[in-house]
Amino acid sequence: MSDKKPSPPSRADFVAFEEIHSRWMDNDAYGHINNVVYYSFFDTAVNRYLIERNVLNVNTSDTVGLVIETQCQYFSPIAYPDLIHVGLRVAHLGNSSVKYELAIFKNDDDIASAMGYFIHVYVDRKTHKPIPIPAAVREVLETLITVNGT
Repeated sequence: MSDKKPSPPSRADFVAFEEIHSRWMDNDAYGHINNVVYYSFFDTAVNRYLIERNVLNVNTSDTVGLVIETQCQYFSPIAYPDLIHVGLRVAHLGNSSVKYELAIFKNDDDIASAMGYFIHVYVDRKTHKPIPIPAAVREVLETLITVNGT
C-alpha cells in the first residue's frame, strides 16, 4: 500500500452530478458529517441516476446491482447545512460488474472533499446469481465512462 495520499479530484474529472441536501442528523459529535454518511451519498447518487434514466425500479427490476466492495478517502470536512454534489463516473464496465468512482463536492467547491468507489455486481433478483448487465443499463453506464477514470 502506498503512503502517498492521492490529490483530490476536481469537478471537471466527472461526467455527471447528483445533488443531495445534507441533514442535521448527518453531523456527528465533532461537528462534521460522519464518515459512514458518505457511503449513503454514494449509494443514493448512483441509484438515483439509474432510476431517473428508467433502468432501475427498486421494487420490480428483475436485475439489481449489489454492492460488493467500497472505499472512501477524505480530504476536507463537510457539515450540515452544506449542499452536496456527488460526481459520478465509471472506471470499469465488465460483463456483470461496474466500478463507479464518486466524489463529494460541498456547495460550489471545485475540489472534492472526499473520493471513493464502489463496485456493483448485477444479479438476478430472485437467485442472487450474477448475470450480464442488461443492455439498457449498460447503455446508461457507458455514458459515465471517462478516459480520466482509473
